[in-house]
Amino acid sequence: MAKISGVDIRPGNIIEYEKGIWKVAKTQHTQPGKGGAFMQVEMKNLIDGRKTNVRFRSQDTVEKVRLDTKDFQFLYVDGDNLIFMDVETYEQIQLPTDLLGGADAFLQDGMTVLLEMYDERPISVQLPEQVEATIVEADAVVKGQTASSSYKPAILDNGVRVMVPPHIESGTRIVVDVYERTYVRKAD
Repeated sequence: MAKISGVDIRPGNIIEYEKGIWKVAKTQHTQPGKGGAFMQVEMKNLIDGRKTNVRFRSQDTVEKVRLDTKDFQFLYVDGDNLIFMDVETYEQIQLPTDLLGGADAFLQDGMTVLLEMYDERPISVQLPEQVEATIVEADAVVKGQTASSSYKPAILDNGVRVMVPPHIESGTRIVVDVYERTYVRKAD
């Protein structure tokens, strides 16, 4: 781990603060007319999910943490847990569903995900940015609406609801952005 000055903190940094591991979401450098400059930092605890805002001055230092990443393959759901397998050692681990922050609906059998680990402990799971899914239900197009850039609701085979262009019908395979839950394009 490396020490960095409080004003050198950037979004995306993982830092150790008050015995916790935090991911920096936003920073704002402020230089008031009176007193020294400071960095206003919004961050989220990677272990328990708490969010906080902290002011760091230039004389403050924090430890910048480096997370280990490892490829795992999704196997199956077991109650409120997800079972993954290390692709190198074939060792299986079980993680709580809420570790994925709602993206678990997009998990597919055999999908390779990236686990971020701190001290050999998994703290986040990254799915591919985009996945293919089949539309099982889509509203009918209202006549006269096709000329505008309107979207209609559709339900995917994983139960997730997305907005799609009017020409997309039930049974169509589409590509969806996992984290934004938005339509990207028709699948090839």
